[in-house]
Amino acid sequence: MELEFLGTGAGSPAKFRNVSSVALKLLDEENAVWLFDVGEGTQHQILHTTIRPRKVDKIFITHLHGDHIFGLPGFLSSRSFQGGEKLHPLTIYGPKGIADFVRISLKVSQTHLSYPLRFVELTDEGVIFEDNKFKVSFQRLDHRIECVGYRIEEKDHPGELLIDKLRAEHVPSGPIYGRIKAGEVVTLPDGRTLDGKDYIGEPQKGRIITILGDTRQTPGILELAQGADVLVHESTFGKGESKLARNYYHSTCIQAAKIANKAGVKQLLLNHISARYVGPLATQLQKDAASIFSNVKVVKDFDVIDVPFKKKGEKS
Repeated sequence: MELEFLGTGAGSPAKFRNVSSVALKLLDEENAVWLFDVGEGTQHQILHTTIRPRKVDKIFITHLHGDHIFGLPGFLSSRSFQGGEKLHPLTIYGPKGIADFVRISLKVSQTHLSYPLRFVELTDEGVIFEDNKFKVSFQRLDHRIECVGYRIEEKDHPGELLIDKLRAEHVPSGPIYGRIKAGEVVTLPDGRTLDGKDYIGEPQKGRIITILGDTRQTPGILELAQGADVLVHESTFGKGESKLARNYYHSTCIQAAKIANKAGVKQLLLNHISARYVGPLATQLQKDAASIFSNVKVVKDFDVIDVPFKKKGEKS
């Protein structure tokens, strides 16, 4: 599981930062890539990565400001031209209006997609997607227009079969190992009865990622971020600019760091960085946040962040 940042800027494209988009790469887990926001030029950014557009089967939009959605029509169109295997359907999640924006853009440009496109417009807060590996939920934030944050929860991985324990008890290998791993009660040829649950290790705790849209501070952030392995939080403003941030419906690096501390997250990634913050000024954003929450990084375009499993014995 990796996060790859395709655009980390705020408002409009800048020389060193494109507008908002981040890819959650689930190639080992789901053989898929999920995009969160698709700002203008996202498909150009993808050309500089190993991401294959045909692997993108879900797009989650935080809100309908242009720097978060203007890249959608182009990306969807280009995905149609991916050769080879039949393209899988693509689902777009987002606030009410996202379907109209995409459909009208495609209709006016007479763009015809070669794959099914499905929309899920967000209404009641809570779970919007769940399968046997992941659950995605959302809550509303506090921005000029309707804006949401997403919480991606990986389900726990089953414990591994304790092979050494089975060998120590002289349990013959073979198909019976599969039944034991499934947790069945089995009877061995010598008459012994084994409960499979006694030969399976502890489950591997699933990972949690929280990705926020633009927002000023609001109670829902804490719930979305609680116990997350990674919190992606906007930092449009810096230290001492909390009044400006509130007036413009954004957050500061200090506010993000305080949330990370309070929510008990493992790593804080600051994005949506204003073009005012370049070079030493961007470094200062990180230093200021680190005075409150040490494991923080101001991300740049094309940064790839690995999201590892918790180590054995590490607190959740």
